[in-house]
Amino acid sequence: MTTESIPSTPSTLVTGGTGYLATRLIADLLASGVAVRTTVRALDRADEVREAVRRAGVDDAGLSFAVATLTADEGWPEALAGIADVYHVASPMIQSTDQDEVVVPARDGSLRVLRAARDAGARRVVLTSSFAAVGYTPKPVREYDETDWTDPATPGLPAYPLSKAVAERAAWDFVEQEGGGLELVVINPTWIAGPTLTASARSSLQFFTGMLDGTIPAVPRQRFGIADVRDVAAAHIAAMTTRDAAGKRYLVLADGPTMTFLDVANTLRAELGALASRVPAEELPGDEPTPLTIHNERAKRELGWRPRPAVETIVQTAESLRDLGLLAAGA
Repeated sequence: MTTESIPSTPSTLVTGGTGYLATRLIADLLASGVAVRTTVRALDRADEVREAVRRAGVDDAGLSFAVATLTADEGWPEALAGIADVYHVASPMIQSTDQDEVVVPARDGSLRVLRAARDAGARRVVLTSSFAAVGYTPKPVREYDETDWTDPATPGLPAYPLSKAVAERAAWDFVEQEGGGLELVVINPTWIAGPTLTASARSSLQFFTGMLDGTIPAVPRQRFGIADVRDVAAAHIAAMTTRDAAGKRYLVLADGPTMTFLDVANTLRAELGALASRVPAEELPGDEPTPLTIHNERAKRELGWRPRPAVETIVQTAESLRDLGLLAAGA
């Protein structure tokens, strides 16, 4: 049996339940009274998700599990049974420079979830994409909104943004051509930070731990937007519940100018004193990053979404890692 049942049958599915964003989204949905089913690679991961939800101070009684992976069809019909609302948050974590090894699972995994959602008669899928699918093709002026796309043919495009662009395009094409009545909304967050509910530092959090414990002596020269994981989760929920969001994509990031890694490091030192004593103060050699503007007005206007200040996100990320014991001794 691949499904753990609970008294109330959920109508909402979150894929990839052990993830950094997924755990926050699940906790927020449960806190609002929504029963949630989530997918895991094996049922022995269920306690990991339950513990994450409890870290948020949320009762996990409305949480159930189904076993399914992005690389196989098995399990998805059971995962989608009775489901109306699907949050497809899961993304393959493949550390490779081989484009096929990264792109194919991302694309095929999204299509597998969309196909199962359609076949189950789901109402809407909110898909987690990325700014990587929006703004990794150079422009004379680096200013981006939801009308922009990363072109997969961009010379030298790394595997990750290529995978995000290809997977999102495939999702839109599927819904248009084969989706029946299935609705799709896409959330395109920038670099995600913010307090974690997981028991390990993942994704962007590994960069914070590296800065705070001194294993990163100098930071890359790069400019980006920062998005709080709590705000990204809120954007997903708003995208699911806003009638007119169907068929649209939404860039999600904090207000104000984009930042560099050195800006993040300087913020940590300015705000956290001894905790940030090992944070680097220098950048690696290279060209100064050009100005970058990323617009979040659509999400604010259409979803009623309001992001936290970036400084709050940066500080509370570090405090979360400290409080969970995820920093090296002495950090």
